[in-house]
Amino acid sequence: MTEEKRALVVGLAKSGIPAVKALNQSGYAVDLNDLKTSESFENILPTLAGCYRDTLFGRHPEIEKISCYDLILVSPGVPMDLPFIAAAKSAGIEIIGELELGFRLAKGKFFAITGTNGKTTTTALTGEIFKAAGRHAIVAGNIGQSVVELASISTDETNWITEVSSFQLETVQAFHPSISAILNVTPDHLNRHKTMENYTDAKCRIFENAGADDVVLLNADNPETFALMERAAKTGARVTLFSRKAEVEDGVYCDPASGEIILADAKQGLKERLMDHREIFIPGSHNLENALAAAGIAYFAGIKPEVIASVLKSFQGVEHRIEFVREINSVYYYNDSKGTNPDASIKAVEAMTRPTVLIAGGMDKGSTFDELIEAFGGRIIKLIVLGETAAFIEETAQRLGFDNVARAATMDEAVVLAAACVPEGGAVLLSPACASWDMYENFERRGEHFKRCVNELR
Repeated sequence: MTEEKRALVVGLAKSGIPAVKALNQSGYAVDLNDLKTSESFENILPTLAGCYRDTLFGRHPEIEKISCYDLILVSPGVPMDLPFIAAAKSAGIEIIGELELGFRLAKGKFFAITGTNGKTTTTALTGEIFKAAGRHAIVAGNIGQSVVELASISTDETNWITEVSSFQLETVQAFHPSISAILNVTPDHLNRHKTMENYTDAKCRIFENAGADDVVLLNADNPETFALMERAAKTGARVTLFSRKAEVEDGVYCDPASGEIILADAKQGLKERLMDHREIFIPGSHNLENALAAAGIAYFAGIKPEVIASVLKSFQGVEHRIEFVREINSVYYYNDSKGTNPDASIKAVEAMTRPTVLIAGGMDKGSTFDELIEAFGGRIIKLIVLGETAAFIEETAQRLGFDNVARAATMDEAVVLAAACVPEGGAVLLSPACASWDMYENFERRGEHFKRCVNELR
């Protein structure tokens, strides 16, 4: 291990571990830093044997010693306003994150997706379209594995379909997607970014290195995102739009009159019908936006419309996000265990087009459920509640005039109750509107249990 270059990895989160190995292989002498104590890494450090020089656990590095490093790699969860990071910036030390490191190490072409909501579904859907088109596509970033972990398997023909967060974008420098998409910008992570301006600035770094050969795709229906058109255009990139509400000249839209999805290519002077939006498999207006974004990325990447349409008709969504589980006796079962707050569950409820039995309840986070009940709008025909919040949700429903409520002690009981009362042609939706920790380790385990219960139905 050479001593010519020294690097400090700050934060040994999921992405920090492969970054240590990659920096070591790139010739750096690597020091490890994390606010957690060394005991937290007893199982991790043996896997990094020979890849690091020294450790600094339980505290931040001393400011007066920071100048010994040539490079500092900061994990996404580490705030960029820490004093030692500010001192490193002042000293001219290069500060990057794992996304930037992965970009430098990887081969191929990048396609990047960011936004406050919908990133994961859009990224996964885009990846499926690229794979269906026969392209070597790797889905990575803020979804699944990091780019650093997978860089070694990439070739010049690789298409990187990357979900990127505002935290990851804070530390990019050379990161340069051929096509970048911003799905929406709404208030989020303001405890980290402090202001909406800072948060939006971080999102815009996705296209800061774009040029004349690149495409930026923006959501015309989200005012904050649409307002970024001029800013994106200053890069020289081709700025395109997607919309589920109105026609756009260059991009993809859902025709408000016919309901058809139209690919609009201003450079070619073409407008081509892709499909009827009702043929998209994943339900909900928010998923229509996700599908339009994925279609736009794929189309401007040169993928044939018939391939795009085929995947949109068959893609079943991301696990635990209004995930189609199966159909039994003409009843459709959906897993939305990721609905861990009322706002998320409202979107799931609004996505239902069949008479639906809703299973809700879980850990009490102090939420109120009035807006969730008010969103039923005739879609929800019965409510089954469980967990810590069962009584509170039931009382809220009854106060608002919804009386068809039943309680279940377990998920198994809830699914059996739902199956017994749902009409033919209806749906059963798990969307708890609560955290899972009263009954499960996490929302994934809750969703997996729900799916097992559904698959065990007779």
